[in-house]
Amino acid sequence: MPSTVAASALDLIGNTPLIALDRVHPGPGRILAKAEFMQPGGSVKDRAARAILLAAQADGRLAPAAPVVEMSSGNMGAGLAVACAALGHPLVVTLSAGNSPQRARMLEALGAEVVLVPQVDGVPGQVTGADVAAAAEAAQRLAGERGGFYVDQFHAAEGVAIHRETTGPEIWAQCGGRIDAWVASVGTGATFLGVAAALRARDPRVVCAAVEPEGCRPLAGEAITKPRHVLQGTGYGSVPPHWDPGFMDLAVAATDDEAVRWRRLLATREGLHVGYSAAANVCAAAALLGSGRLPADAVAVTVLCDTGLKY
Repeated sequence: MPSTVAASALDLIGNTPLIALDRVHPGPGRILAKAEFMQPGGSVKDRAARAILLAAQADGRLAPAAPVVEMSSGNMGAGLAVACAALGHPLVVTLSAGNSPQRARMLEALGAEVVLVPQVDGVPGQVTGADVAAAAEAAQRLAGERGGFYVDQFHAAEGVAIHRETTGPEIWAQCGGRIDAWVASVGTGATFLGVAAALRARDPRVVCAAVEPEGCRPLAGEAITKPRHVLQGTGYGSVPPHWDPGFMDLAVAATDDEAVRWRRLLATREGLHVGYSAAANVCAAAALLGSGRLPADAVAVTVLCDTGLKY
């Protein structure tokens, strides 16, 4: 009889369920959502965290027991904390002071050292691109001072690759190859791009829609008029380094009010307590299905990025 015992928390990452959101969206079409909040670190970032550290160990960039250092809005930090605990590395996370206090407490509970970086032009709960840049600069400096491995998630190719190799194929198999659209918010762009690449390789007709906060839509080619928004971890006001516009058919906007409303609906109608970017994803998927661009019986897949317990 084969063993079903996981060797470590690393083996709990991936293979998340796909759930129908028929209660919040009875039609037209159907929304299916990848339940990434069920990962041990509570978010989709667990996949990239594991992939980056294992690759760095394999090629010598990450020495045994050496510290790992990264800037995070909270989710990558939690994923790295899980991976570092299992792999035996101390972790230092630089976090903008504007991110929710719950994120810092979770990171510290997982054994990470948290360094709060003052905001540049954001306010609590609304972290801007400049705030993220300041936290990233602090992480890079600390990595140099401590002889640690700087993760640099925005430039790590493993982030896109892991979603192309795991998340996308999982979605395709779970849908039985029946998918008309892929909808996801963009931070580093790794989830959106990796899944889009996997789905397009199987069916070039899949419509891929990127979700951006209203007023902060560089992917749509618009001027930034609202750099502050509630979608923490996404919408930094610049095009991500790995961005490939060939995988985006359209960009869909989500307002703060819509994210708040859909987050509440997901909790009260579906029993899913998720974050604001997850809510924006569902909002955007519903808007796309209602736009007339897709068939009336279309299936749109999105991602529930993280648990709402971090907010």
